[in-house]
Amino acid sequence: MLRSFFTREEEGQGLVEYALILVLIAIVVIGVLTLLGGRVSEVFSSINSTMG
Repeated sequence: MLRSFFTREEEGQGLVEYALILVLIAIVVIGVLTLLGGRVSEVFSSINSTMG
């Protein structure tokens, strides 16, 4: 399966598209964590305190 994926004529284009998608997802995740980082930390602290 992997061999047929890399032997296409458009292999460079496909790899670039996948890389761009991964970069876009990483940027979105970093942005969301930056905006909601404190709140996420509070939620996990709350869960930890109720379990312990």
